[in-house]
This record gives sequence, structure tokens and C-alpha cells, in this order.
Amino acid sequence: MIQELTQNAIELLKQLIETQSFSSEEDQTAAHIEAWFQSNNIDYKRTQNNVWAVNKYFDEDKPTLLLNSHHDTVKPNSAYTKDPFKAIVEDGKLYGLGSNDAGGCLVSLIATFTYYYNHDNLKYNLVLVASAEEESSGPNGLNSMLSIIPKVDVAIVGEPTLMNLAVAEKGLVVFDAVLTGTPSHAAHPNDDNVIYKSIDTLQWFKDFKFEKGSEALGDVKLTVSQISAGKQHNAVPADLSLVIDVRVNDAYSNAEIAEILQNKAPVTSITPRSLRLNSSSIPTDHDLVKAGIAMGRTTYGSPTLSDQAVLSCPSLKLGPGDSTRSHSADEFIYLNEIEEGIKIYVELLNRVIT
Repeated sequence: MIQELTQNAIELLKQLIETQSFSSEEDQTAAHIEAWFQSNNIDYKRTQNNVWAVNKYFDEDKPTLLLNSHHDTVKPNSAYTKDPFKAIVEDGKLYGLGSNDAGGCLVSLIATFTYYYNHDNLKYNLVLVASAEEESSGPNGLNSMLSIIPKVDVAIVGEPTLMNLAVAEKGLVVFDAVLTGTPSHAAHPNDDNVIYKSIDTLQWFKDFKFEKGSEALGDVKLTVSQISAGKQHNAVPADLSLVIDVRVNDAYSNAEIAEILQNKAPVTSITPRSLRLNSSSIPTDHDLVKAGIAMGRTTYGSPTLSDQAVLSCPSLKLGPGDSTRSHSADEFIYLNEIEEGIKIYVELLNRVIT
């Protein structure tokens, strides 16, 4: 059964690759996923472009394990040499936009859910969500489903990890900061030129360190990623804008990060765009983690963001593929990574839920 599911999952992935599904435009890939459930006689529901299902013998008295990955993609970058919307198999690699991030994970989790769908007497309920708008952190993705699907006690989020166990993931806060000075004609003296003032400000951001580190995720990483000031050559501007990208470890909440920067940063104002994309983790003594370690998988902390950020329950990031290929030109996943991914997912769940 696993071999047949694997071949069918690869065919589904090829369909997904050849169907454009930029964030908020996933209606046609949602239809392909619906067709899978229909062909496997699985009861499912669709909420906007999110397709979801629960196992046949769902029992409200049991804890629930969420299996989640996304079917939206970023737009292809200009360095592609292959057609990003054509599923091309060469040398054991399946090329195409979304093949690695996160189509391989998604179809592997769908196959795993299908494998267990008809099992009775499981220790956990299963709920599968093929979600939209992950790449854009949009309002109609997994976050919108948490009040619709059954309450989730623990989650596996499918992102490319080489099937190793990402037991923690950094959160994200993006800040808009403003530094003010005195506007003037460029020909006149000005000891309060905001552009010159920004030199010390930028040095402060470069040198600033948050005190608390994390065993799994290391230090908080702060990066000034954008700067903007001035409209014409002969006028000193009144203000300068900065964008600061902060990747948050699990030693801080996003609210704590905001409070620290608002109290300490040498700027006129600094405002977070959102505080909802928090860091996430799962205890290393959780049964899922212990089972994965027993199977020879290694643990690590992930610096990249996923839909884990919208979950409040313990969550494990795990999936076939390699994160370094995500959003790259000529994106690909090895076919044997999908085969291995399904086998490991099935065996991991076998150790925990049966």
C-alpha cells in the first residue's frame, strides 16, 4: 500500500507543480487535492482554499494530531532555466516550482494521512490541513482554520528538513522605525542632518545583542533590511525610515522583543507590523521527538519561518527535501526523498499513535 501511495503522491505533486498556485490564488491546486480525497473515499471539507479532513474514526475524547503543509508558492525568480510550471524528471530529481517548498512535504503527509484514515483504535485523532497563504502569511491560511478544525494538541508541520526533527523554529517581528532630524536646503549648514545621524543609529542596531540565548535556536538575530530617506538632491530630509527584521528565539515572546526595542532603540519611533508570528517548539521528551530520535533522526532549531508560527500547541517541523533549495531557481526534490519521507512519516506515527 505504501508503494502505491508513494507513486500516487508523486503524480499528485506533478499536477500541483503544473498548476499555478501563488499565495491567495490556490483554487486550482485545492481542486487537485480534493480529487485525491474523492478518489480515496475520504470525507473532506474545503474552507476557501484550505482543504482538510479528519480520520474516519475520529473520537472527541482523544487528543488530536495535526498534519499540515501548504500548497501555495512564491513567484518564480528570474534565474530559472527550466519551465517552473512543468514537472520535469531528470536524474532522479523532480523539478518545478513548489516541488521542494513544500509540495513534496504536502503530498507525503497526504499519503500518510490516507494510510491511516481507515485505522480504528488510534491513540490520537488525525486532522490533515492542506493550507493556503503560507508564503505570504496571509489571513486565509492555517491561522484562519484553527477555529474551524478540531482543537489541536500537537502538530507536524511539513517543511523541507531532510526528514530531521526541527524541534524549535524562530519567530519573526518586522519593525518600521523612524529617525527625525532638521530639514534644510542642502546649501546651508545643518548640524541635525538625519542621514548623518543614522550612522550612529545603524551602528547601534549592528552592535545590539539580546541577552537571552536558546539551546535550540541560538541568539535572536536582528537585521536592518531597508533604509529610505530624501526625495531630491538639494534638500536635507526631515526623517529617515528603517525596516528591521528580527528573528526571535524561544527565550522571548514577540511582545517582549517589541518592548525592549521600543525602550532602547535610538530612534524617534519603532513600531512592530505584527506580533503574531511567534517562535515555536516541542519538548524534546515528547513522544514524537523520542520516536524520531529512536529512528535515527537528528534534532535542530530552524531559522526559517513556517505555519508553525500560528500554532500555540507543541509542533514539530519535519519533511522531505532541503530548505536550502526553497525559493531557488530550478527548484527540485529527489523522488527518493518523497519515498523516504512517506516511509518515515508512517513509521513515526506507527510508534506514537497505534
